[in-house]
Amino acid sequence: MLLCMRTTLDIQDQLLIRAKKRAAESRCTLTAVVEDALRLVLQPKKKNKDKPFKVITYGGGGVARGFNWDKPLASLYEIEGDRKENGSFRY
Repeated sequence: MLLCMRTTLDIQDQLLIRAKKRAAESRCTLTAVVEDALRLVLQPKKKNKDKPFKVITYGGGGVARGFNWDKPLASLYEIEGDRKENGSFRY
């Protein structure tokens, strides 16, 4: 059994024109276009887990010498300690 509800919406003229044009181009109904738009807006937000992580380095030297990706926090403490002792980072 198919259930649907009729409702009335006030839509700006230019937006309605664009929606009708999209429906005509897609060979579907205006209802389908509005439903698809609502689904897009109402779907749960994706987390940034899919986005690749890019390491940005400055100075052209790459990652500081001695940095260990398996233990990044320990490496940073080591590098920071060297900077305090020597006045600069090791590259």
